[in-house]
Amino acid sequence: MRLLVTGGAGFIGANFVLQQLDRVERLVNLDKLTYAGNLASLRPVENDPRHVFVAGDIGDSELVAKLLDEHAIDAVVNFAAESHVDRSIDGPEAFVQTNVVGTLRLLQAVRTYWTQLAQDRKSAFRFLHVSTDEVYGSLRPQDPAFTEETPFAPNSPYAASKAGSDHLVRAYHHTFGLPVLTTNCSNNYGPRQFPEKLIPLMIQKALEGLALPIYGDGQNIRDWLYVRDHTTAIRLVLDRGRVGETYNVGGLNEQANLSVVDTLCALLDELRPRADGTSYTTLKTFVPDRPGHDRRYAIDCTKITGELGWQPAESFTTGLRKTVVWYLEHQDWSANITSGKYRQERLGVL
Repeated sequence: MRLLVTGGAGFIGANFVLQQLDRVERLVNLDKLTYAGNLASLRPVENDPRHVFVAGDIGDSELVAKLLDEHAIDAVVNFAAESHVDRSIDGPEAFVQTNVVGTLRLLQAVRTYWTQLAQDRKSAFRFLHVSTDEVYGSLRPQDPAFTEETPFAPNSPYAASKAGSDHLVRAYHHTFGLPVLTTNCSNNYGPRQFPEKLIPLMIQKALEGLALPIYGDGQNIRDWLYVRDHTTAIRLVLDRGRVGETYNVGGLNEQANLSVVDTLCALLDELRPRADGTSYTTLKTFVPDRPGHDRRYAIDCTKITGELGWQPAESFTTGLRKTVVWYLEHQDWSANITSGKYRQERLGVL
């Protein structure tokens, strides 16, 4: 298989590239290298001839068309997105531009390419769109988990832009016949996550002895999914998912933010004790809640489990320990981001 992966220098995309490269003939990695794109995440494959990195925008229709033709692409996996809720509150337009307009242009370029394929390759072609559980809105404590049939009710500009992209993907299947698949995942965590997200942010601040900011009362609940479990699910859906269908992917690990921080502190107390002997929990600080903060997300994975046999391999306990160990062993990776050095490393490819 020859894959075009978009957003493959970001957190989930890079983990997918590293996990799947041995299973493909060629993987073309298209990434705009915005602030969250990090070439250091791809260092293990930078000299692998099967991996072709291209700096570019999914909204650049001519570039996408060129890559599809030149590399005889068999499937597209679309990770490219602006994905941080806080940033979407501060600047919604960039999210609409990338997540809605960019996805539309990508779909149109892919559709044009797909219609020209020979019938056997046309039948085997797939477009897999990676989305989020945030499109479904917020749950009350007693509500059942999100299913693939849950109506969309996005509450942040980020979630609204992802909902828009999901609708476009669906429309391109039902209107034009494009063989699409969509996955909606819960909160990912694991190695190589940009340190604006909760878990890497808390690890970094704790190691620096800084306050650990917790929104509101800390009782906002998320379903935490280890990133390698997610990328495994994506490949299963790509290989065996039913065309036109959506598959929810969750970690089956609902945790309140405060509980996540407490568990992180306990792991750091064990693995990297503070010099003065005090617990990292003393650094916890409650800060005003962000606007429109959804209270709870939860994913029902019955469909992907029943149809494709997928199950998360990591519990929250095992996955979080692996994550903390990775960040402790790769502090240079985080330091390159906080210092801005990673931006300088990208200048040669932009």
